[in-house]
Amino acid sequence: MARMAEEYARCAPTSAAVQKRALRVLVDGVSNALRWVEPFPPRIARARGAWVEDEDGNRILDFWQGHYANVLGHNPSVVTEALAQAFAGGFGLQTGFVDRAQVAAAEILCRRTGAERVRFTTSGALATMNAVLLARAFTGRDYVLKVGGGWHGGQPWALKGVAFKNGFDHADSRGLPPTVVDHVVLTRFNDPDHLHDTFRRYGDRLAAFIVEPVIGAGGMMPATRAYLHAARELTRKHGALLILDEVITGFRFRAGNVGATYGVSPDLTTFGKAIGGGMPVAAVAGRADVLAQCGRGGTVKFEGGTYAGHPAAMLAAKTMLAHLVAHEDEIYPRLERLSALLRRTVTEAFAGEGIPVRFAGDRNADLPNNSLHMLLFPYEEGRALDTPDEVLDPNVCDHELGERVFRLAMLLENVHTVHGLGATTAAHTADDVAFLGEACRRAARRIKPFL
Repeated sequence: MARMAEEYARCAPTSAAVQKRALRVLVDGVSNALRWVEPFPPRIARARGAWVEDEDGNRILDFWQGHYANVLGHNPSVVTEALAQAFAGGFGLQTGFVDRAQVAAAEILCRRTGAERVRFTTSGALATMNAVLLARAFTGRDYVLKVGGGWHGGQPWALKGVAFKNGFDHADSRGLPPTVVDHVVLTRFNDPDHLHDTFRRYGDRLAAFIVEPVIGAGGMMPATRAYLHAARELTRKHGALLILDEVITGFRFRAGNVGATYGVSPDLTTFGKAIGGGMPVAAVAGRADVLAQCGRGGTVKFEGGTYAGHPAAMLAAKTMLAHLVAHEDEIYPRLERLSALLRRTVTEAFAGEGIPVRFAGDRNADLPNNSLHMLLFPYEEGRALDTPDEVLDPNVCDHELGERVFRLAMLLENVHTVHGLGATTAAHTADDVAFLGEACRRAARRIKPFL
């Protein structure tokens, strides 16, 4: 790491200088820990499609892609041109009013997901927090069930059971009220038997089960059909609400929700990332009777915030959603083909250099050709790697190599990765995948002497 850090500093002196300035005024020089790269992050001057350019003129192939939000890549022209035209015409920053774009975006969300009502907000964390508030108020119950290794944003009911520390049964942040931590119950991802056992124990006290159809920080692995159907059956049987957290998956695998792909109709779904077209847009969508609690005269203060339904953001959302719907048959099959090529290319590149790697959840057939990728460096080649309990266990996978060393080694090859790799977008090409493969080969050669 020390050798690579020195080499990187020579390649990006302007980013290094900006980092020194940033450290005087920003915590760690950033506003989100995931954006910090050891020894310092590249400072981006421009971005388009699959590539970004830092202030030193280095062109970098990006797979982080806006926290997995950019289905069309950075600054897609379909959105930027609509925003430029609106700004030129005097529309876009009149915060505090309502407009047609908000209605149009909500109509697409409802039509494509089966939701009856939508309320917009500005981040996935706010969406999941308010979905939990709605569920607790609607059921009159206190307990919330989530998956160990599941991440639902920096909000109270999500900050337990995220990081692996000899298991998941712990709070992940100080400052949380003890009652909140005590009222969050954990279950295992893709384990229907454990889910049944959990509902037998807590079922009459659970307000909701919140779960990602493709678990994000826990491995980018899809749920099995059997698991999500068990979740729907058990929540309905015990009077709890099923919340599908589709902040990452919504409009990434189809022009709509992934729940429909599984044949599962939740009570509430949270959306974010892709639906905003690069702008801060998130939403809670679902049953009208549940969402009515945050309406006029309701008892849940889900007001969305000053910038909820921001005019420019809603225009971007409407434009992006309409584009994804209109081009669904073109965009999503191509994403699948490119994702399959990427996984094959990366695996073969490392294998050719004598380093075995695996993608988390690569044996799951319920959502094939997943466009979300977490590359792992397992100690044993035969492990299933299909649950967060394995993927996040440092005794199973070499996390120092996968998270720290690989990330910096790839940045030296002008490839930006997070969480083991990142996401395929419609802006990536077969040539980009070939570039990635060569970068992986060179990174493997750099790393191998130190293993």
